[in-house]
Amino acid sequence: MRLEKFWKENKKALLSYMMVGYPDYQTSLEAFRVLLRNHTDILEIGFPFSDPVADGPTIQEAHQIALNNGIKSEHVFELSEKLREEFPDKPFLLMTYYNPMLKIGLDAFCKRAVEAGIDGFIVPDLPPEEGGELKSVCSNYGLSVVFLASPTSTEERLKLIGESSDHMVYFVSITGTTGARDSLPLERLRERIELYRSVCEKPVVVGFGISKPEQAREVCKFADGVVVGSHFVRLAGEGRLEELANSVRDIALALKQ
Repeated sequence: MRLEKFWKENKKALLSYMMVGYPDYQTSLEAFRVLLRNHTDILEIGFPFSDPVADGPTIQEAHQIALNNGIKSEHVFELSEKLREEFPDKPFLLMTYYNPMLKIGLDAFCKRAVEAGIDGFIVPDLPPEEGGELKSVCSNYGLSVVFLASPTSTEERLKLIGESSDHMVYFVSITGTTGARDSLPLERLRERIELYRSVCEKPVVVGFGISKPEQAREVCKFADGVVVGSHFVRLAGEGRLEELANSVRDIALALKQ
């Protein structure tokens, strides 16, 4: 499996998020290619949804515009198929809310995801206590499920999240929604990651608020990777793909230093 292989061979990861169909389908496809060509390690493919409760203004707008553009599930899977042909070795995670999966049907959704070259899911509104059915179906298809932890997660809950997640855990840096921020509570975050490591050995990546190389470098002193979303989505939405390429390269380089 690509995700498992990646973590066996690497210590630090840049996870890059982009929304399918924002600002339009073709531009988003090019933006995904920019991410992958410029040292993104793990790709997060955004699935448009009408009620993205974990997302801040930038990605909320991307969801809405993608839906207004008529983006459906099949467009998401088609885009993944195209990228998989071009980038056969990169892990792809589909970031989706749970409702679209239920609407299509878990088995049908997972089957189509595998056909499209997707390696697993991040489902921000699905807690591990309610994720048993999805986990069961995903195990039948060799798909990974990544659950989210937060700064308020207790030691007991961090243990549950770690045990429930396949291959890695997504640690939310702040209480709130996604979005680029000028500063992060690094010491508090370091303490929470240390608590996580005391109960789980799986890699942990940090998302929400990261947009600058120096932030990524600081976070990766105690985490295994960072997730960058809103910052990249904003550049793509404004058609600034050359700037996007430079930003991905700069953040990826910061992780290696």
